[in-house]
Amino acid sequence: MGLFTVDEAREALAEMLPTLDEIVVVRGQAAELAADLADAGGPTPHGGLPELKGMHARLDELMTDVQQSGAELKGFAPLLVDFPSEIDGVAVLLCWLEGDRELAWYHREDLGFAGRRPLA
Repeated sequence: MGLFTVDEAREALAEMLPTLDEIVVVRGQAAELAADLADAGGPTPHGGLPELKGMHARLDELMTDVQQSGAELKGFAPLLVDFPSEIDGVAVLLCWLEGDRELAWYHREDLGFAGRRPLA
């Protein structure tokens, strides 16, 4: 996929927020179940290895959905999603971080997250 305008990226983000929210929930459940399984050495009241594998499969599906939108999934914990764009002829990434409810940040491609600035 090509470059996103700010409006296109905001629309794409709005459509994918339910997916991103589900990633956060399933990621937490999988981490907790994995820790419980390690402590217990076997199945727990929350499930066992089959349930954990199912959670990992669901996470793979959800992350694939995000990437198929043309956005770039840059981080998993916390979630970080970038939308390739251009501002004033400069290649940038419109940047969404877990916890944000809208797209309000960007950074130059060559600077990464450290160069994150608010969108005008």
